Amino acid sequence: MAVFTEVSFQEASELLAALNLGELRDLRGIEGGIENTNYFATTDRAEYVLTLFERLSFEQLPFYLRLMKHLAVRGIPVPEPAASSQGELLHKVAGKPAAVVNRLPGRSVLSPGIGHCAALGSMLARMHLAARDFDGQQPNLRGLAWWNATVPVVLPHLDAAQAALIRAELAFQNHIAASSAYAALPRGPVHADLFRDNVMFEGTGDDARLSGLFDFYFAGVDSWLFDLAVCLNDWCIDLPTGRADPQRSASLINAYLSIRPLAHAERGLLPAMLRAAALRFWVSRLWDFHLPREASMLKPHDPTHFERVLRQRIAAPMTV
Repeated sequence: MAVFTEVSFQEASELLAALNLGELRDLRGIEGGIENTNYFATTDRAEYVLTLFERLSFEQLPFYLRLMKHLAVRGIPVPEPAASSQGELLHKVAGKPAAVVNRLPGRSVLSPGIGHCAALGSMLARMHLAARDFDGQQPNLRGLAWWNATVPVVLPHLDAAQAALIRAELAFQNHIAASSAYAALPRGPVHADLFRDNVMFEGTGDDARLSGLFDFYFAGVDSWLFDLAVCLNDWCIDLPTGRADPQRSASLINAYLSIRPLAHAERGLLPAMLRAAALRFWVSRLWDFHLPREASMLKPHDPTHFERVLRQRIAAPMTV
């Protein structure tokens, strides 16, 4: 959610008017994130988010937008893409593919408690089940193939111990991916990036209600277990050390299981998928940190955080 492409008030106004969303009153860039250009756009009717896609192509984007529409229609609180009079969800601004979605109510909780983790766990399971009949097909573009291609690019920026760890873990994940147990994992559309800053809550304390899930632009078809592992590695981690928090972990997993019980293969591969999720974000943060793109308000994340998480997931495997 940095600003890579400057959008004029006039350009945004014309798009919102064409989508019958009202007269633009205010347009401001959104800080945070590192993939796309995002603006809050306020009209005389409501608040929206205008996104220009900097890496994803016109051919790739219909999967994400159709998935969001599919989930919204089924009652999952996600941003719903605005359609043109011809029913198109994908638009063009400043020569870039673009979308406009409704702005979700609430705010992100960056220090979640067990109640927030439980709400996330049950909603994640509901989302997985709601997407079972979605007919779009696109792989997780930040999955194993991307790790194999990207690790050699970031290796020159690592010290000897880090290089040994990342090579060993990549070899381990390739071994896991070739196994029959991995092939048996239940699959479907996944968010693949459902960190705490991509979830909104209304209210405080025990009265907090999960009001939205957003930023689906890393979504793809993958194992549901990987999606669960991504959440556990962000929502249920002690940030200074990378260690798993037992209470938050149990809260999230038990809430998920109350909606969708895990298959036998999923229970056996949870430790490996937690390692996979840590590797995925260590690699992507290394890439963004050492090979950054220019952008207004760009703030790359610290890659060493997920190195710590990976080391902890290897040292202390988690089971259910």
